[in-house]
Amino acid sequence: MSTKDFVEKDYYKVLGVPKDATEAEIKKAYRKLAREYHPDANKGNREAEERFKEISEANDILGDPKRRKEYDEARSLFAGGGLRGGPGGAGGQAGFNFDLGDLFGGTQGGGGAGAGGFGGGLGDVFGGLFNRGGAGAGTRTQPRRGQDVESEVTLSFTEAVDGATVPLRMSSSAACKACSGTGDKNGTPRVCPTCVGTGQVSRGGGGGFSLTDPCVDCKGRGLIAETPCDVCKGSGRATSSRTMQVRIPAGVSDGQRIRLRGKGAPGERGGPAGDLYVVVNVEPHPVFGRKGDNLTVTVPVSFPEAALGGTVRVPTLGGPPVNLKLPAGTPNGRTMRARGKGAVRKDGTRGDLLVTVEIAVPDQLDDKAREALESYREATAGRDPRAELFQAVKGA
Repeated sequence: MSTKDFVEKDYYKVLGVPKDATEAEIKKAYRKLAREYHPDANKGNREAEERFKEISEANDILGDPKRRKEYDEARSLFAGGGLRGGPGGAGGQAGFNFDLGDLFGGTQGGGGAGAGGFGGGLGDVFGGLFNRGGAGAGTRTQPRRGQDVESEVTLSFTEAVDGATVPLRMSSSAACKACSGTGDKNGTPRVCPTCVGTGQVSRGGGGGFSLTDPCVDCKGRGLIAETPCDVCKGSGRATSSRTMQVRIPAGVSDGQRIRLRGKGAPGERGGPAGDLYVVVNVEPHPVFGRKGDNLTVTVPVSFPEAALGGTVRVPTLGGPPVNLKLPAGTPNGRTMRARGKGAVRKDGTRGDLLVTVEIAVPDQLDDKAREALESYREATAGRDPRAELFQAVKGA
């Protein structure tokens, strides 16, 4: 990325979020735009593909707290006029001309105390932000890390609890297979005569400064294809789709974001691959719920079981049922615990199964059951279960 891009490109505007947006707001905006402009949803749409790359680039910067901080600091520096040249400028040297690309790379000479005392500090900021080292940062010969890629996967409730290996199809920018990344149909591009293979050219920026921009003739590649590849149109990069088997660990929750290092887009010029972020969506279960590492289930019991006590048979997820002892006088809504029957934790142990008792009221009664309940009502006629309720209201 050129100095001009760094100074002028507004990644917040790209994602449509304010400068004080939270990490969650940035993530939400990126996911929405990525789904809208993803190459799989816009096949053959070159404009959507470029927009997707721009969105991914913005997320690479703003989605990483460290890189976002460096980006904000650098833009603030330029907005405040921290670097000004010309007579009487920060360097105090009339007509002093130096390349910002060298200054950003942390070279000596123009970047020392005589140039405003910035020195290697700017090299640290810009080098860290754009993955460029100090020496030779003004060229594109350094390896470049691949972009991070985000995808989604939907799991059943059981798969989320126990873990699963799922196929995941992803699209990312990679070296064009048709031309082996050269951009030339015959595989023999020539060195760009304008930038002499560096991929960048310097231009006057006013006030004695010169700015480094990508070479317009080779589009920053340093190479020109005599016979451009029909697939990548001479860029050397193309959208690549691949299916990979991804292991989702046990115990993931709905909405969780998993990072898989080195599984993103391939790097350029020998650089490392980016990371793959997988957002997990979990389907609900008809019987079980989840609360952290614990599973939940509601078990109906009869009134005699709740009043007199007994043993209740309770289902578990993927295992044999367990028997829980129900104390006499158990109220409706009481929760009991079956230890070790919940979701898998990170350390390999399991949470618990939380069993909530729900007293089942029959909607139909035969004569014998009705007679028994009438007898029970007569036997307990002197006890009003709502007496304490009214006493509390009266005393309030």
